[in-house]
Amino acid sequence: METFYSIQGEGFYQGHAAFFIRLAGCDVGCVWCDVKESWNAALHNSKTIAELVSEVKNTAAEIVIITGGEPLMHDCFELTAALKAEGYRTHLETSGAYPLSGEWDWICVSPKKFKAPLTSVVNKADELKVVVCNKSDFEWANQNAANVSDNCILFLQPEWGREKEVLPKITEFIHQFPAWKLSLQIHKYMNVR
Repeated sequence: METFYSIQGEGFYQGHAAFFIRLAGCDVGCVWCDVKESWNAALHNSKTIAELVSEVKNTAAEIVIITGGEPLMHDCFELTAALKAEGYRTHLETSGAYPLSGEWDWICVSPKKFKAPLTSVVNKADELKVVVCNKSDFEWANQNAANVSDNCILFLQPEWGREKEVLPKITEFIHQFPAWKLSLQIHKYMNVR
C-alpha cells in the first residue's frame, strides 16, 4: 500500500527510526482500524522486492517494519531474506491470524477479537500488544498472554478514539497486573505517520 521512513510510535521500539512497508490486504476487519484503505489489496499498485529494498537503501534506516493491513496474508520469506541480506533488522506487526512466514528479528502480535490469532504465531511473539477499546479487552489480553513465551513483553494500548476514556482503566489494570506495560501511539501525538 505504501512505504515511508518515520519513527516507530508504538511498543518496545517506540521512538526508533524505522522504514515502514505497509502491505495491502486485510480481512480482520477492526471497526476502529486507522488504515481501512489498506484492506483491499486490489486498490494498490504492486512493487518488486528489489524496488522496496532500493527505497530502504535511500534512507538511514536500520529497522524495517513490515505492517499492514495484515502482512501475513502474504508470503514474507523472499522480502525478509532480501532485507536481511542487506543487513536490515526485520520487524513484523501482525494480528497473528495467518501462519508465520519470513525471517524476523522482532515479532509484534496485536491480536484482534474480530479474527483470533493462531497460537503458533502468538508463541513466537517478542511483543504482545493488545488494543483496549472496552472492558472486555482486558480479559482478551490475559487470554492471549497465556500463550506467549516467558520473554515476551506485554503491552496494553488505548484505542486512539477512546484514549481519554480507557487510559485510566488501563492504568488501574497495570497496577493489578504489573507484567503489563503501557504503549501510547506517540506518532499520533507527533502528527507523523
